[in-house]
Amino acid sequence: MVLLTVKHIIADFVLQNSWMAHGKDQKTGWALPLLTHCLIHLAVALPLILILAPRFWFVAFIDFAIHITVDRAKGLVSANLGVNQEHPWFWTVIGIDQALHHLTGFGLSIFMAAN
Repeated sequence: MVLLTVKHIIADFVLQNSWMAHGKDQKTGWALPLLTHCLIHLAVALPLILILAPRFWFVAFIDFAIHITVDRAKGLVSANLGVNQEHPWFWTVIGIDQALHHLTGFGLSIFMAAN
């Protein structure tokens, strides 16, 4: 869980720039920023998992698939409901997004620990 949390902080906050953060939530032109952002998650997760638990290499790809799905859902909500920094739901949407990512890490950690 700690490994996936550190991965998430690095990929979601340290390595994500404004082009990715804003671009992935647009009605159009969202695909490349979203894909770039989620490939960064994969690029950080895969080596960490290969070093610490190599038999679970595929978990990095599961994390990638879930991350791209959650972020696209957030983007659809944001774009279609006009959720931006001035919108009263902005922090709620961010919070739900982050909670889903952490639950993903928790679930994947349970899977790896059980196997």
